[in-house]
Amino acid sequence: MAKQKLSREERKALERQTEKEEKILAKKREVVYREMVTAQKNSLKKEKVAPSDVFISLQHINKIYPNRVQAVFDFNLDIKEREFIVFVGPSGCGKSTTLRMIAGLEEITGGDLYIDGEFANELEPKDRDTAMVFQSYALYPHMTVYDNMAFGLQMRHLPKEEIDDRVHRAADILQISEFLDRKPKALSGGQCQRVALGRAIVRNANVFLMDEPLSNLDAKLRVQMRSEIVKLHNELGATTIYVTHDQIEAMTMATRIVVMSKGYVQQIGSPKIIYNHPANTFVATFIGSPAMNIIDGTFYRDHIDLNGVVNIKIDKEMLKAHDEFYKKEIEKASLRIEEIIATLAKFDEEKKAKGKNNEVTNPEEDPEIIKLREDISHYEKCLNNESHEILFGIRPEDIVDQNSAVLIKNRSDVMPLEISIAELLGNEYYAHVDFAGKDVIAKVPAELNLEKGQKLNLVFNLDKYSLFDKVSGNNIKPFKD
Repeated sequence: MAKQKLSREERKALERQTEKEEKILAKKREVVYREMVTAQKNSLKKEKVAPSDVFISLQHINKIYPNRVQAVFDFNLDIKEREFIVFVGPSGCGKSTTLRMIAGLEEITGGDLYIDGEFANELEPKDRDTAMVFQSYALYPHMTVYDNMAFGLQMRHLPKEEIDDRVHRAADILQISEFLDRKPKALSGGQCQRVALGRAIVRNANVFLMDEPLSNLDAKLRVQMRSEIVKLHNELGATTIYVTHDQIEAMTMATRIVVMSKGYVQQIGSPKIIYNHPANTFVATFIGSPAMNIIDGTFYRDHIDLNGVVNIKIDKEMLKAHDEFYKKEIEKASLRIEEIIATLAKFDEEKKAKGKNNEVTNPEEDPEIIKLREDISHYEKCLNNESHEILFGIRPEDIVDQNSAVLIKNRSDVMPLEISIAELLGNEYYAHVDFAGKDVIAKVPAELNLEKGQKLNLVFNLDKYSLFDKVSGNNIKPFKD
C-alpha cells in the first residue's frame, strides 16, 4: 500500500510540475505573440527599402497561429534571380507554411518579405507575380486540358490569340499538345502533373512556387518528372522555390537547399556543402542515403577515441576550432537566458499594471532556462576539462575496404569488423558492420562477395569526417571546401 501511495504522490507532483511549466510556456507564447504582432503593425507604417542585390528576400519571417502555436521561427533567406531553391524537411517542419507566406496564402506574423524589389507582406496573391503548383493537381474535371490551362488567363481577360499562343507554347514545352482536347480523367498521373505545370507556365510569372508536386507519383515517374522540372526551369529561367520531404529531390534539383526542422532553418547551402559539411546531426542524418554514420566517442586534447576501436589524432587547427565553438555556444546560451528573463519580466509587469496578477514568475523555474543552464555547464566542461563525449560522423562511402584505401592520404588504422548484413545493390554492397556494438554502414565494391559473419578490413577516410557536440548536435569541425 505504501508503495502505491508513494507512486500516486509522485504522479501528482509530476502533474503539478508539468502544469507549472505549461503555464510559464503559455506566458512566454502570449507575450511573444503580442510583441510580434505589435512590432509588425508598427513596421508596416514605416517606409520599406528593398534589398538591391536579391530577387526575393525573407527577413526574420515568423508565423504564429491564433492559438499561439508557432510554425516558423525567424526565417531568413535571400534568393537571387533564376535560382532553384528547395525547402526540405520532415512533415510539420514549416516548409509549406513558408511557401504559402511567400504566395500570400498565409499571413506573415512578423518579418518582411520582398519580391522583385517590392515590399510584399500586404500584396494580394494575384499581385505577387507568382505561379503555384500544388501537391494535388487541382484540375477541373469537366474541362479539357486546353481549358484548364487557359482558365486563369481567361479570368484576366487576355486576348484569345494571346491565350491560344501561351497554351500551345506551354503544351509544346511539356509535350502534352496531343492531349489538349482530353479531359483529366483520360490522363495518367504524370500527364495530369504536366497539365498542372502548364497551367503555371502560361502565367509567364517571375516566380514558380511548387509544393510537393511529385509526391503523388510512382517512383519511376518521379525520377522522370524531376528531370523535366529542372529542364523546364533552365528553359524558362524563372526563379523557383520547391518544397519537398524527399532529400533525393532536394539534392538533385536545387542550386541551394534550405533544410528545416520544427519551424527552424537548420542549414542553407549548395547540395555539395549540405552533404559534405552538415551543420548538425539532424542535417547529417536527414540528407544522404544511407544516412551518415554517427558514432559515440571521447574527445581528448590530442586525439579522439572511438570506443577503443580506433584513435584519431587532433591537430592544433582542430583544437582551436573546438575551443572557439564552445566559447560561442556559451555566449549564445547566456544571451538566450537574458532574452527569456526579459520576456517573463515584461509579462509580469503588464499583468500587475492591469491588476490581474501580482504573482511574479521565477525565471529559475522556467524549463528552457533550466535546460540552457545545464547546456552551459556542459559547454564549460568541454572547454576546460581534459576529455568529454562527442559524436563522430562519417558517411558510408568514406568507410572503405583496405584495398581501396591506397589513394586516401589521411586514413585511420585498419579495423577488422564483422559483417551483420550485406545488402547487394548491383555494383556495390551496403555492408552493415559491428562497430563496438553499434551498427555502422560502409559502401564497398560488389566484387568482394560479402557474407554475414565475415570479417571486413575497413578504413576511415579522415579527410571527410564530421565532429558534433553531444548536447546541441552542432558541427564542431570547421568547414573546408
